[in-house]
Amino acid sequence: MAFLLLSSVLLVLVFLTAEVTLCTGSTECVARNFGHDSVVCECNSTYCDSVGSVSLPPLGQYSSYLSSMAGSRLKGAQAQVQVKSTGAGIRLTIVPYQKYQKIRGFGGAMTDAAAINILSLSAGAQDQLLRQYFSPDGIGYSVVRVPMASCDFSTRLYTYDDTPGDYNLDNFTLAPEDINMKCLERPRLPEGPAWGFLEEYAKYNLTFWALTTGNEPSAGRMTNYSFQALGFTPEEQRDWVALDLGPALHASSHPHTHILILDDNRLLLPHWAKVVLNDVHAGRYIHGVAVHWYMDFLVPAEISLGVTHHLYPEYYLFGTEACSGWNPLDRGVKLGSWDRAEQYAHDIIVDLNHYVVGWTDWNLALDQTGGPNWVKNFVDSPVIVDAQRDVFYKQPSFYSMAHFSKFLWEGSQRVGVSASQKTDLEYSAFIRPDGSVVLIILNRSSSEVQFEVWDPAVGYIPSTAPAHSLLTLAWNTH
Repeated sequence: MAFLLLSSVLLVLVFLTAEVTLCTGSTECVARNFGHDSVVCECNSTYCDSVGSVSLPPLGQYSSYLSSMAGSRLKGAQAQVQVKSTGAGIRLTIVPYQKYQKIRGFGGAMTDAAAINILSLSAGAQDQLLRQYFSPDGIGYSVVRVPMASCDFSTRLYTYDDTPGDYNLDNFTLAPEDINMKCLERPRLPEGPAWGFLEEYAKYNLTFWALTTGNEPSAGRMTNYSFQALGFTPEEQRDWVALDLGPALHASSHPHTHILILDDNRLLLPHWAKVVLNDVHAGRYIHGVAVHWYMDFLVPAEISLGVTHHLYPEYYLFGTEACSGWNPLDRGVKLGSWDRAEQYAHDIIVDLNHYVVGWTDWNLALDQTGGPNWVKNFVDSPVIVDAQRDVFYKQPSFYSMAHFSKFLWEGSQRVGVSASQKTDLEYSAFIRPDGSVVLIILNRSSSEVQFEVWDPAVGYIPSTAPAHSLLTLAWNTH
């Protein structure tokens, strides 16, 4: 079991208990251009741009938030809903009676590298960075992914039990990286024998709502893979859940923790799900299927995510890892890359439109080289830290995430949208728990697109999607 923990990954739902001062007004981006196709927003210990705490205008008006290659960053505006059509060429009609999945949340991963970079800043800048992600005046992250023991985004190799033959886990303990960089609170004494990772973190008042069966099991079956990976076939994963993980978790003091299978690329679906979920002994312990975004271009979402959902609608689909800069042809950090922001938004919209209930970025923060990473597998992140200057840069991809995470609350339900004609616009619509509607629109084309939204409950919303832009529209229906 100790070895199995090496590459497993958990998801934790974060509840902020610290006092948060709500910022109801927006502050402007301090833009810096590093020679790519757009800009970053620079933040320090005393200043960081923010759209503030968002509240919608009364019935009959709507809010819009725009980010673009040209430099807008969640630029807010309000206008009147119209009684009559504007006659714009494209009409997007909200179809509220077509109801689909409900949102669980959005977030990122607190890897060792992310923690190292956040802690490299002054206390004031650390506070700014964390508030940008997690506070109500930030972008509303509610999910954090935490690796079990080391991964490539660590500075050393370690497990939680490096004692050979210790199958009873008598020497199981968290690493200094967990205790000094992630828990940051004095431990509570356990009431009984600890059940692995969940119990050890519980001593620090951190609880987890879900765990996955292990990160990218297909990688672990590749010969000479370059960093930590535990290989599973779907048959092996099925049997491990049915005979070991499922019964052990059910009998522990954390029986309500969700188990998500796969935690790998969607090109493995629906085959992987069929093998595991068709087995009644494994299926009864499982709640969902975790997917990564790599290689998404190789297989359409409908024949992977869509088919999986239709075969197993009782199991939810959850995006658990994505990052830019992983491709050898486009490697590492690109400060100010709007193209990468569009890649994020496109993938999120496609996933949401194919029954995914949440989407998790990889490292919450990296340095300017895209690390640290012990095998130099450098990638990009929505937040890049410059510790020498005690500043951090919010990438365009940070705002791409914000257009979803800040507006799609937990429990928001996707509803239908129909377009009056073929369009380059990409979109997804949701009704939030309070009845308000959110429509997110991506324009990856180099031309401005005029359109109108028709919500039969309120009227017509005339709008424009500038070239290379991401737009969130929101309005009350009562």
